[in-house]
Amino acid sequence: MPFSAPGAPSLGTAAQGLLEWFSLNARDLPWRSTQDAYAILVSEVMLQQTQVATVERYFARFIARLPTVGALAAAELDEVLALWAGLGYYARARNLHRAAQAIVERHGGDVPGDFEALAALPGIGRSTAGAILALADGQRHPILDGNVKRVLARVHAVEGWPGEPAVARALWAYAEAHTPAERVADYTQAIMDLGATLCTRARPACTVCPLVGECRAAALGRQAALPAPRPQRARPRRGVAVVVAQDSARGVLLVRRPERGIWGGLYSVPELARG
Repeated sequence: MPFSAPGAPSLGTAAQGLLEWFSLNARDLPWRSTQDAYAILVSEVMLQQTQVATVERYFARFIARLPTVGALAAAELDEVLALWAGLGYYARARNLHRAAQAIVERHGGDVPGDFEALAALPGIGRSTAGAILALADGQRHPILDGNVKRVLARVHAVEGWPGEPAVARALWAYAEAHTPAERVADYTQAIMDLGATLCTRARPACTVCPLVGECRAAALGRQAALPAPRPQRARPRRGVAVVVAQDSARGVLLVRRPERGIWGGLYSVPELARG
């Protein structure tokens, strides 16, 4: 796709540099030894807002217990949440369970290879769908997870918080422009790895980065300022009273929390609103 922007680096050079770096520095991760779309879907959902080292500890156990879309769809939500316990952001587990059920009901148990159908599933969205199809099927789709946002914001010196619509549109345009037509799976993994290992939020390793020669933030000495952080806002506070009901024979009373809100769908001691 033709694309130009003031100060933009050579797109072919950037992609080639990333691919050469990835060939020498690719991490050996369990979900990279397969092209099974289901396993890749699980890994990509787990990797949303969670570091690779943490996901590694959960992925193999989850796949061993629920090895197929059908197995996940048929599982009780409590089992899925138990396998997820410790990963955090439990809405991802509930959405993954709902997505598996939708795949069984609408797509015959096969993870859809169509971008629009995949992106429409609960908890998937544009970037995760693009990553799944690139890694499982080599389809050319740009991605824009947190690591990629940071890389592109620095390479192109994009001002503003990536959550702002105008900034997000600019980053998506750069993501589209940089994604090559060949070796899409390698490129997708490479740019995610670059953000996770070298172009980190704090103390980026610019001296060994394959894109340092084309990075506007590095040239301007503004790596620490880009991308801009989320604007601060007052966090709501809510007080509750908890009830601890214990029986020596049956244990402690727990109730399932509402699906929405903190620790959604998990069990906790009963809460009472405070006046």
